[in-house]
Amino acid sequence: MFTIRAAPSRALQRLARNTTLRSTIALRVSHPVRSQLDRPRHFSTSSPRCLAELTDAFSTQIENTPTEILKKSAPAASSPQTLTEKIVQRYSQGLPDGKFVKSGDYVTLAPQQCMTHDNSWPVATKFMSIGASKIHNPKQIVMTLDHDVQNKTEKNLKKYQQIEEFAKQQGVDFYPAGRGIGHQIMVEEGYAWPGTMAVASDSHSNMYGGVACLGTPVVRTDAASIWATGRTWWQIPPIAKVTFQGTLPQGVTGKDVIVALCGLFNNDEVLNHAIEFTGSTETMRSLPVDDRLAIANMTTEWGALSGLFPIDDVLKGWLRFKATEASMYKAPSATSSLTTERFNHQRLDEMFADPLTADKGASYAKELYLDLSTLSPYVSGPNSVKVATPLAELEAQNIGVSKAYLVSCTNSRRSDIAAAAKVFKTAAGADGQIPKIAEGVKFYIAAASIPEQQAAEEQGDWQVLLEAGAQPLPAGCGPCIGLGTGLLEPGEVGISASNRNFKGRMGSTAAKAYLASPEVVAASALKGVIAGPGWYQKPEDWTGVKRGQGDGIQEEDRMISIEDALDKLVRQAEAAVKAGEEKLSGLVSSSSTSKDEGSDSLTEILPGFPEKVTGEIVWCNADNVNTDAIYPGKYTYDDAFSADPAKMATVTMENYDPEFAKIAKAGDILVSGFNFGCGSSREQAATAILAKGIQLVVSGSFGNIFSRNSINNALMGVEVPKLIERLRSAFGEQGVPAASPAGTQPISEPKQNRQSLDSPPPAPEAKPAEAPLTIRTGWTFTWDVRRSQVIVQEGKDGQSWTQKVGELPPNVQEIVARGGLEKWVQKEIAAGSRIN
Repeated sequence: MFTIRAAPSRALQRLARNTTLRSTIALRVSHPVRSQLDRPRHFSTSSPRCLAELTDAFSTQIENTPTEILKKSAPAASSPQTLTEKIVQRYSQGLPDGKFVKSGDYVTLAPQQCMTHDNSWPVATKFMSIGASKIHNPKQIVMTLDHDVQNKTEKNLKKYQQIEEFAKQQGVDFYPAGRGIGHQIMVEEGYAWPGTMAVASDSHSNMYGGVACLGTPVVRTDAASIWATGRTWWQIPPIAKVTFQGTLPQGVTGKDVIVALCGLFNNDEVLNHAIEFTGSTETMRSLPVDDRLAIANMTTEWGALSGLFPIDDVLKGWLRFKATEASMYKAPSATSSLTTERFNHQRLDEMFADPLTADKGASYAKELYLDLSTLSPYVSGPNSVKVATPLAELEAQNIGVSKAYLVSCTNSRRSDIAAAAKVFKTAAGADGQIPKIAEGVKFYIAAASIPEQQAAEEQGDWQVLLEAGAQPLPAGCGPCIGLGTGLLEPGEVGISASNRNFKGRMGSTAAKAYLASPEVVAASALKGVIAGPGWYQKPEDWTGVKRGQGDGIQEEDRMISIEDALDKLVRQAEAAVKAGEEKLSGLVSSSSTSKDEGSDSLTEILPGFPEKVTGEIVWCNADNVNTDAIYPGKYTYDDAFSADPAKMATVTMENYDPEFAKIAKAGDILVSGFNFGCGSSREQAATAILAKGIQLVVSGSFGNIFSRNSINNALMGVEVPKLIERLRSAFGEQGVPAASPAGTQPISEPKQNRQSLDSPPPAPEAKPAEAPLTIRTGWTFTWDVRRSQVIVQEGKDGQSWTQKVGELPPNVQEIVARGGLEKWVQKEIAAGSRIN
């Protein structure tokens, strides 16, 4: 969708960036020095496979030196960029000379890698239906089978066979069922490479950020487009900076960090943002790569589109080990290329010679901080990631556990299995006998991949868990997504090291699901109640978790250069200017607007795309209108019904308002509140609105996947929060918060909403009380695409005002003008055929 974001002036920033002053003018921040020998998750072993977190294989003292000491002063960029923007810059095509991409820009994206899993066959059928026959770049594509690997029905096995045969025919790397979870394969096989961009048709693609690879999800149509052309489109989201302080206490893990973040910042602070994590060298060294992967993985549950860690010495050591391990354990595969083609020291040397970093002075939409040293073990739930409770509080409640799970791509690597095994080893008696799990508790374990399981077996940790009574499952998603053995039954309580505990996801909707670290899961299985291993000791001077807005550094403790001081002054000045502009832009008269129209640069309009879109506003006063409300699930899986636009038009918005189809008319502009189109990834939510003859939707904000599906299907959309406020002022609040984006209420799964595996459930739908749900307002909305502005006429005799909106670039216009991404791909294929 077309998000309103004011573009700050960068003239003063450029001036400041070119200043050569480097003097410091304030005090240093002091943190207590902490030995990493105390880190609880470093396990000594003689096995060569398990040294990934301990050994910088064949590294040098130079490589282990903090990067800020070695890094030479590079020339300042004329337009400072975040790390996210720099990576997108590398993989954007057709940029004008001198163009520096920034948050809010639409780009034509050619990602380094694209992964599909069990949905590879639906993507393949879409790929073939648009006339494609050969994958554009086979090395760009990776296919894995991981979701339903326990399903041995003829139907599922046939689908898996079709995917494997298609992969072999196209010459792409393929990993069969049981080899591991796709996201883990992307990381351990080197497809998710630092400083590159990788996408996948699954929402947990964010995990790649743990190794400094920009990972983000795409929908199936995007995947088919990448298969056919190597490209798709992407809008760079607003970028949030999260600064970590301190170091993790003993007994606290990366899983606790992300569970705490989801619970402590639970008002959609990072919804649809790209996150960049940062911190001092000491702080970041307390976060091993496996912890970073867990944190990045669950930024999805936090609401973000990516979670990116920096390229630092911790990552460098891990990469060196992986390259050495790959050369030592060469295992040729009949269906995929050698790991050493990606993980090798020569490639690492090239990357380390010029690693990507965020520029000083780069602009972030928001900044948050969390002091890791003030954290304790946390547990998420029940049935919501937005509820996070210190473990000590839940231990006091003596909550019984029915099932425990050490599964998923979040926390089932060798270090996680070792952490769980340590719980049982520590509880062993003097004779060394491993204790059994509590009576009445079932404990399920599944490694993230076969190599991780083999490493755990070599360490002896896998056998410890089996001896304790754990039930092994194949390396795959399994119970994490509610498939296969071990699902929660009505009335049961489960505790899992996975990433989602939404109601009903892991089994019955009448069960309760909690999320925690592998240590806490193992201890809970051992004791039969939610409990920890007792490794964490609360400091005597602890006063609470320190977190908040900004970077967390007190002004009197801040070390800052004159250059950085100028940056700060520039940002403060720009913020003041922006605030003033927003006040002055309140209600601009039509006459004053027309006088200034010519002074703005005009957007190029491609043939076939309208310069203006106008219509009467049909007002649906609700936040969190999910995709089931727009197009009910009972029709979604009726292929014949969903293939008939006339039938679809009769049920559009039916679960929101059964009268909508009678009230709305072709050519209307549909306007709704915040977070419109949240929920599942069904494309019919967009095509049903088009079937009703509505070409443009306006909202306070859109669900991200709905935004992608809309453009992919040629439905236009604009975000205008001010319009929502004006409509609510004119037509009454009726109990709906006016200026509060949806998501400030606790998230719960809506009734009758069949959730996609690729999308978290939305917040409860907030509707007006005792008022018409759909209102013909008599207001007119006009989107002037050429001038990148909207004009609202508030009724025949009402006020008229304008609002600048983001520019709609030609590459997105082309997709809409051609009738959607599939038709765009068809024409690209046809054009390629004519050239050849």
